[in-house]
Amino acid sequence: MSESKKLWGGRFSGETDPGFARFNRSFGFDRRLFEADVRGSLAHCEGLRAAGVLGDEEASAVEGGLRELLARASREGASFFEDDSAEDVHSFIESRLVALVGDAGRRLHTGRSRNDQVATALRLWLRDEIDRAAEALRGAQVALLDLAESHADAVLPGYTHMQRAQPVLFAHWCLAYFEMFARDRERMDEVRRRVNVMPLGSAALAGTSYNIDRNGTARSLGFDSVSRNSLDAVSDRDFCVEFAAAASLVMAHLSRLAEDLIAYATTEFGFVELSDAISTGSSLMPQKKNPDALELVRGKSGRVFGHTFALLTIIKGLPLTYNKDMQEDKEAVFDAADTVRESLEVTATVLRNVRLREARARDAAGLGYMNATEMADYLVRRGLPFREAHEAVGRMVVYGISKGLELHELELEELREFSPLVSGDVYAALSLEQTLATKAQAGGTSPARVREALEAARASLTGA
Repeated sequence: MSESKKLWGGRFSGETDPGFARFNRSFGFDRRLFEADVRGSLAHCEGLRAAGVLGDEEASAVEGGLRELLARASREGASFFEDDSAEDVHSFIESRLVALVGDAGRRLHTGRSRNDQVATALRLWLRDEIDRAAEALRGAQVALLDLAESHADAVLPGYTHMQRAQPVLFAHWCLAYFEMFARDRERMDEVRRRVNVMPLGSAALAGTSYNIDRNGTARSLGFDSVSRNSLDAVSDRDFCVEFAAAASLVMAHLSRLAEDLIAYATTEFGFVELSDAISTGSSLMPQKKNPDALELVRGKSGRVFGHTFALLTIIKGLPLTYNKDMQEDKEAVFDAADTVRESLEVTATVLRNVRLREARARDAAGLGYMNATEMADYLVRRGLPFREAHEAVGRMVVYGISKGLELHELELEELREFSPLVSGDVYAALSLEQTLATKAQAGGTSPARVREALEAARASLTGA
């Protein structure tokens, strides 16, 4: 781009160093804001018309030119953006508009700065991306519910410290991640509300001198409100950090889910089988079936975490108001949005391609003294203080280990050696079915509670 075509060229007489020009250029990535920026420009044009800054003929020409640019971008795709001279998406749009409609295109920038222009475009773009992320979260929730309902009676060992702890229904495990994603959707909705504030009209930093109806412009763009302080409006990137942080929590939950399934798919666990559609093989070992889809989701969490920290670092020491450092926000936000959405979509695909090996999981849920807590509760119900019951059952477990037998495999008289309160009904109490059924309080893993939770979860997605 020649100096005369730069949006800021009038103050300068010397040539820009080519190396610095490349370093300064953002069009390679901020072209993603093209549609959002044109939408903002259309609304600004209407505001200028209403304020009497643009006549009807000029405004109509500008609006027609902007819509033509949208149409060309749609028709031509990537080739439309092949422009080595454009400094950024805003100068690209202005130069293309002026080429179409002449001087009227140069008047469009009246009453605004690139500072409030880019802030507006970024908020418009991010608002749409948040909606896409929320829909992808919903898709992952649906996939979890479908998987849970297809194995409604299946049992799985529950773990603490990666040691077998107590049996749970597999559907209960699915619902745990459903709840995580539900909170993620709530967070995204909260972020969206703070994103949906219009900075346009703040100009460079002090506000505009033209009598533009900011509230009217905001309504036309679907913003809930306008920014209350022009200094804050052009320098605020809190919303970027907040989005990246919310996306980081989504990725943390996806990574946990991936880790569970990766472990469950190993020969050592053998609880699930991943279909060929979501697995890869080894270039050396013919027998291998690798969970690459899940490993990539787990690995990509670090990218989003890093973007959150990068954004915090960018803004932490910036004086008011706009500084060029803020150009670095976009690649972080763009990649965070892409990564979280794609990871959610892949996770939903994985969940639709998982087969639970119910018999293997059920067998595992009955081994490893997983009914020890139930035995302690049995003794408590018979009047023994819990601490004494805990001690007695601990000794039962040590004895069982020495004999190579589970608690429910020990003879009655053997159990009574540790507590005379044990009677013949203990075996029913120690059964897998009873162990699950007793967890019947709200949020528990009893079949009745889990059925209710599945129904409530499905209902929560209706119309969502």
